[in-house]
Amino acid sequence: MRGPAKSLWHAVAWWGTAAYGSAIVCAVLVWAHAPAVANEAQLLSNIRQLTYDGRRSGEGYFSSDGAQIVFQSEREPGNPFYQIYLLDLETGDTQRISPGTGKTTCAWIHPNGERVLYASTHEDPAALDKQEEELALRAAGKARRYSWSFDEHYDIFDSAVSGGMPRNLTNALGYDAEGSWSPDGEWIAFASNRHAYSEPLSAEDEKLFETDKSFMMDIYLMRADGSELQRLTTARGYDGGPFFSADGKKIIWRRFSEDGVTAEVFTMDAEGGGEKQLTRLGVMSWAPFFHPSGAYAIFATNLQGFANFEHYLVDADGRSEPVRVTDTEGFDGLPTFSPDGRTLSWTSSRTADKSAQIYLADWHHDRAMALLGLASGTGLDDTTEAGVAVAATEAEISPRDIKAHVTNLASEPMAGRLTGTEGERLATVYVADAFAAVGLAPLESGYFQEFEFTAGARLGTDNRLLLGGTGRANAPVLNEDWRPLAFSRVGALDETEVVFAGYGIVAPESEGIAAYDSYGDLDVRGKWVLVLRYLPEDISQEIRLHLFRYANLRFKAIAARDRGALGVIVVSGPNSRVDEQLVPLLAGPGTAAANVAGITIGDDFADDLLAPAGKSLSDLQNALDRGDAVPGFAIPGLTLAANIDIVQEKRRGRNVLGRLMAGSEPKDTTVIVGAHLDHLGYGIGGDSLARADEAGRIHFGADDNASGVAALIEIAEYLVDQQRRGKFQPVHDILFAAWSGEELGMLGSTHFVRALGAGGDTPASLRPGVIAYLNMDMIGRLDTSVALQGLGSSSIWRSEIERRNAPVGLAITPVTSSYLPTDATVFYLRGVPILNAFTGAHPDYHTPRDTADKLNYPGAAKIARLMGLLTRALALRAEPPDYIRAEDAPVNRPRRTSRVYLGTVPDYVAEGVTGVRLSGVVKGGPAEAAGIEGGDIIVELTGREIETIHDYSYALDALKIGEPARMVVERGGERISVEITPASRE
Repeated sequence: MRGPAKSLWHAVAWWGTAAYGSAIVCAVLVWAHAPAVANEAQLLSNIRQLTYDGRRSGEGYFSSDGAQIVFQSEREPGNPFYQIYLLDLETGDTQRISPGTGKTTCAWIHPNGERVLYASTHEDPAALDKQEEELALRAAGKARRYSWSFDEHYDIFDSAVSGGMPRNLTNALGYDAEGSWSPDGEWIAFASNRHAYSEPLSAEDEKLFETDKSFMMDIYLMRADGSELQRLTTARGYDGGPFFSADGKKIIWRRFSEDGVTAEVFTMDAEGGGEKQLTRLGVMSWAPFFHPSGAYAIFATNLQGFANFEHYLVDADGRSEPVRVTDTEGFDGLPTFSPDGRTLSWTSSRTADKSAQIYLADWHHDRAMALLGLASGTGLDDTTEAGVAVAATEAEISPRDIKAHVTNLASEPMAGRLTGTEGERLATVYVADAFAAVGLAPLESGYFQEFEFTAGARLGTDNRLLLGGTGRANAPVLNEDWRPLAFSRVGALDETEVVFAGYGIVAPESEGIAAYDSYGDLDVRGKWVLVLRYLPEDISQEIRLHLFRYANLRFKAIAARDRGALGVIVVSGPNSRVDEQLVPLLAGPGTAAANVAGITIGDDFADDLLAPAGKSLSDLQNALDRGDAVPGFAIPGLTLAANIDIVQEKRRGRNVLGRLMAGSEPKDTTVIVGAHLDHLGYGIGGDSLARADEAGRIHFGADDNASGVAALIEIAEYLVDQQRRGKFQPVHDILFAAWSGEELGMLGSTHFVRALGAGGDTPASLRPGVIAYLNMDMIGRLDTSVALQGLGSSSIWRSEIERRNAPVGLAITPVTSSYLPTDATVFYLRGVPILNAFTGAHPDYHTPRDTADKLNYPGAAKIARLMGLLTRALALRAEPPDYIRAEDAPVNRPRRTSRVYLGTVPDYVAEGVTGVRLSGVVKGGPAEAAGIEGGDIIVELTGREIETIHDYSYALDALKIGEPARMVVERGGERISVEITPASRE
């Protein structure tokens, strides 16, 4: 058996339909790990069931020519245990190899194809009696709970495929099994606890061995004829399941902890020594198998929960975070590759009757390499799709080449390139391969620069809520009745009282607006405070605007904390008209737990809590929304205790950096050209502007910002070629940077500048080392002109643009502001002149509709050519450009801070306009329904004048969902008044 250790079964039960104890069920325990993104559709294709016969089958291993598979199956009449079978993959012919008596497991085909290795108990004198006993138990309906027997009569045999008596190779008391031949057929690695039967044990070990025969399992090595026996491992706990690498130099196996609860994947030299741990997941990771390339291994793990074994990949050095492969319900384990690396065999319960059988699938090696961040190009995957292989391009910047790169980067395999996901890693591999292909040199550490960030929060495994005094029949259900807030303190919270405090807002008096205090004289010390989620609905716009900044949940939690409260209980209330009553468990970069507890509950659950006070949530919210004085109150007899278990989820993203050097050694001065390669993934929990019918779909990000990255690669190829042909002799190096994490707050570029020593609250200057920074963010939708932003950062830009645009002929909209919602600002704040190319927002922005077929590739090529010529000019410039620091405030694209949604797409490059010009409106949104059009200039909203994007964002906060508001727009020199009804984002 190559399965988990027997000692684990003291706590959990086997899943009876699994191959031989390869999956386990636990009704109450769940591992404390977040669901990882699976890649089954990318890595596996043509999935098909191989075996059907018998109660169950499993553990299929290929012959060295890939023409046969040997496996074990419970299908022999009169024998309830596994026997060994050989299946011809060409004809489908199947023959039994083992004698048919006793138990067998763990077969392997000799490299010459003439013999089969397996473990068997057929020489046990009691073998037939054990068969009869098992059959009688099953017939009586008393079959024992499924577990693996470490029968001391197991020995390793080899047998000719043509028949004849098997040859015993071990013939020693103890469990000898899990054997496999080395690639040259000279050696056999196997697992055994034989030394526990032949060597004296300590009293402690003897006691352990009585209850757990797996505890003494170790890896052994012997010649193919059973001679020259060597013990390779001596660690306490179960070592087992050894396999050789394709070159015969390494052995991979799994090692259980001493208590048998967890297992990790290890490798060592084939002759022993050189142990290396590849996984550190803290769960059960086992059944590892090398890919023939030797670059990585596949293994099974229950990282997703005891009852859910899935396949994962890890690189051969254990440097990468393991990458999930399968995502189909049920058990998937015991994976093995064909010798050519193109086919995966594994045991799965994805069958119709949930019995375990063997499956095959086509394996996509290059995609696996990309997901692991390894160099591709081994040639094993002939079916590589767009998004992995770098497009073949010409040295000249061309629309065709830009289209090829965009199509690859905005393809389904890239899955929206969200930072920290497999899609982002796939994209970074593509760009790194492209940099290498065009001739850029890596930095000393390679093309990748990694950074860690807080990706969000997830629930741990021990969240409990205990109530007293409600008369509620059922215990609160996590994610239905309640959920912790992302910023909550964690740990046990003792039973205490609950008080109601209205909207939980504390706001000072301001310009004629009275102070607002939900607490008054209410005593909340050491208690839970139940508060409504937002702010009173039926109040004037002036009061709404005043209270909005104090209605943030963190402010409410801080207000409760400052009054001595133990925690806050947040309920949306029926008047809020939200799609999801519970506050989503979302947390972004920089999120940290607070020193106050916080949970969110549903409306019905809130009514249960309020019942002892004779109150209803609806009546209380109606009164508060009308502006009635509703004093807070304690809920008599109600108590609440909790355990909050939230895990801040850390992920790693990475930038891709390539260098064109001016000489043989790096220069002290550099021009940087950049573009962000990340996007929104599936748009979940981010700044997606997708319609309701598009929710959860891939946000391809063709314009934002595959277009900028494609131009970046093209500029690099153009300038490298110029240098090779002697037409370009720069005096400064050029660094080409594809940033990640821009959509999450310019994480990658910020990490880069901090790594250069320019971090801190008052960032240090990057000058004179970085003489200028050029950026391209969304250059794929050229219509009438391209906006060049940041002209105010240096006095040289206007003349340089005029000179370099002469051969290109682009219509240009100059934008002076240097505070931009993109990576360029990170450099501008650190003393670097910047220039950013941008063709404007559009109705497909941040939606799944931003696809490669909608871009203007001739226009993008012209922009790339202009930015390339500007880069060339800067790299040749002896005198670095000057730097001008402006005093204007940063202008950022509004993030989703408001729950109000209008469906307008502002034009962020419009200058000299009083109001907010719209580049478009979202199809099906409130703005389109109101008759608002792209090109309109919003000048008034709910009676407030709109002069800037900040005025507009501020006015949005005064709107009430579902309540019509008056908007005034300018169109063709006329003012048009329309009625618009805001919708909800939440």
